Amino acid sequence: MPVPVLVALDVDPGALADVERQLTQRYERDYRVETAVEPEEGLRKLEQLAGGEGDVALVLVGDTLFHQTGGELLERAHRLHPHAKRGLVVRGGAWEHRPSAEAILDSMALGRLDCYVPRPVISPDEVFHQTISSVLLEWATERRLVPQTVHIVGDSWAGRAYELRETFARCAAPHTFCLADSEEGRELLAQAGPEAQLPLMVLPDGTALSDPSNAEIAEAAGAPTDFEKCVYDLIIVGSGPAGLSAAVYAASEGLRTLVVDEGGIGGQIRSSSLIRNYLGFPRGVSGARLAEQAHEQASIFGASFVFMHRVEELTRSGDRLEIVLSDGRRVAAGAVILATGAAYRRLGVPSLEALTGAGVFYGGPVSEAHAVTGEDVYVVGGGNSAGQAARHLARYARRVTLLVRAGSVEAGMSHYLVRELEATPNVEVHTDTTVVGGGGEGYLEELVLREGSTGDERTVGADALFALIGAHPHTDWLPESMARDRHGFLYTGDDITEEHGWPIERRPVVLETSMPGVLAAGDVRHASVKRVAAAVGEGSTAVQLLHTLRPGRVEAVAGR
Repeated sequence: MPVPVLVALDVDPGALADVERQLTQRYERDYRVETAVEPEEGLRKLEQLAGGEGDVALVLVGDTLFHQTGGELLERAHRLHPHAKRGLVVRGGAWEHRPSAEAILDSMALGRLDCYVPRPVISPDEVFHQTISSVLLEWATERRLVPQTVHIVGDSWAGRAYELRETFARCAAPHTFCLADSEEGRELLAQAGPEAQLPLMVLPDGTALSDPSNAEIAEAAGAPTDFEKCVYDLIIVGSGPAGLSAAVYAASEGLRTLVVDEGGIGGQIRSSSLIRNYLGFPRGVSGARLAEQAHEQASIFGASFVFMHRVEELTRSGDRLEIVLSDGRRVAAGAVILATGAAYRRLGVPSLEALTGAGVFYGGPVSEAHAVTGEDVYVVGGGNSAGQAARHLARYARRVTLLVRAGSVEAGMSHYLVRELEATPNVEVHTDTTVVGGGGEGYLEELVLREGSTGDERTVGADALFALIGAHPHTDWLPESMARDRHGFLYTGDDITEEHGWPIERRPVVLETSMPGVLAAGDVRHASVKRVAAAVGEGSTAVQLLHTLRPGRVEAVAGR
């Protein structure tokens, strides 16, 4: 594997020398550092590297050069090295000059920059390295180059092998996938021995699991093995933003906390390639990164996580609540927070349903984006998640077509995201259009599109389809008596009326469901605000409300 390359370009020799010194001192053991003063020289180096001389991880351009070329050099760099991160080295004066600052921030908003970093002024400059290290981590994660990687081998991209890949992506577990007839696949199968069966999962310690069960996958992802023997203060069902937030706050207050999810970490935010309007992240943060950091934070405080286990029943046993898992195990707690979120709706086209995991995907491009480089990709949906998916895929695909059923994309998408899509040259937006057919021989090859106003249909070639077309809540497993709206979202607080059968004298608190002691947070709740920040806020609020429901018990536990 070629040594990854860090490229720094600047017309200011002094500034370039400062950047080169910092990069060389900190990273030269693992990366090759290339620099250039003249734009033409820099472009020649980038073209040479694109010819196979190195895998470019990061291109840093000084702000003077950036303004001189109008960002064109970074655009050329992106076309030559679509996987490389793009950064701007900013002098202090750049922020004092408002037009320069606005140009930089506009480039961030339009996706032309992945980061900006202050020019290093001391050695070592840890402020500089904080940003560089974070960006390189994102690059390594996307390129599947991080340690502790789980290797998955399958005989096709679909079926159980696809389920394994998706699970480890949602569980924040680094993983790679290869076909059994590839060179890497044959090598892994040989190491596993003659008894190995597909799909094969090879753990970081070399242990090989043939066609592993969900329980084996959960254990490999770090689940405790005897969690059902403990009585918890709080069980959280779901590990999206609301569930992760509740886990952080509950565990930090000393509550024995268990989080159960039939998939993995993050819920729908893992489909967001870049969340730019979340408080405290001026450069934006990927949904996957936010979920992974929240999971680590909750784990440090002592929360336990169990993945690949579906909760099938919620009951009350005396003064305790009890959940029943799909494998029959029962777990008890003093309180339950439902943060199960909602799932994207299906297209309902049989020929496409048969290709799920083989070119047709529901949700954003969590683990497939790198596989569509140079391909024609379609995204269905008119909300922010669909827009973010289209923007992210545009970094890899030859062309991305966003299909919106409504007559206008502005009807369901944030303004900043609409601007980003308009500024991305290989993204097309087709409104008043739906997918009514399609298919392929074992893999998606074509789609049939219908124009709503005329009913005209046309067939187009397609290499991948990502559908993000609305959601329904994960509430089918809950007791029928639990109050919910006609779409299945849970009523809470003042929305619960006498006709819902509230069984005790006091009124339900703000996030409490019609089952006393059971709270709901995030997208699963009726009339919730479908935003990450809102879900995080509800998760923390739900924990605080537990103190009002059972103050004696919670305060005693928190004081242990």
